Amino acid sequence: MTSQDAKTGDQSKSSSSSSSTRGASQQNEKPNPRSSARIAVVQALFQMDLARTGVREVIEEFSSTRFPTAQDGDLIKGADNHFFAQLVRGVVRRQRDLDPLIDQRLAQGWRLSRIDSTLRAILRAAAYELMERNEVPARVVINEYVNIAHVFFDGDEPKVVNGVLDGLSRNWRTGEFETLPPNPENKG
Repeated sequence: MTSQDAKTGDQSKSSSSSSSTRGASQQNEKPNPRSSARIAVVQALFQMDLARTGVREVIEEFSSTRFPTAQDGDLIKGADNHFFAQLVRGVVRRQRDLDPLIDQRLAQGWRLSRIDSTLRAILRAAAYELMERNEVPARVVINEYVNIAHVFFDGDEPKVVNGVLDGLSRNWRTGEFETLPPNPENKG
């Protein structure tokens, strides 16, 4: 995905029959407002990372322009604007705390600062939700962001997201995982 794709809201991946089928089935489903907001958060964080857009500016852009003009089939259509703004502000506020914790969960030799900007945005948003939004079950957060990774990537990135988030969840929300064995994809 290019930076222009993320700015315009085009989530189409490299051309393959599986991604076009997945995109078509997602368009036929009524979007969940929080799921749509999470996709928008990833786009906003991506934009902030690459274009150095400020928090207020990106929230204003999405709230006043991108959400109201989203068409049927746009993955951000119907996004919960309040939830979106809370997540963007929260990720930015806690980014210095989150980044080293995410770094610890990446495979040896990988650094958060060196991975794809979209993947970095997904991991930051998800880590913030796991750390600060305890009203959302960890398994829901993991599932949501693995699904978002599938929107943006055809490769191993969704597995990376799953492994990192599983490891963070088992540290931060041990009570939710006490009866489950560790995920073998978890690197930490």
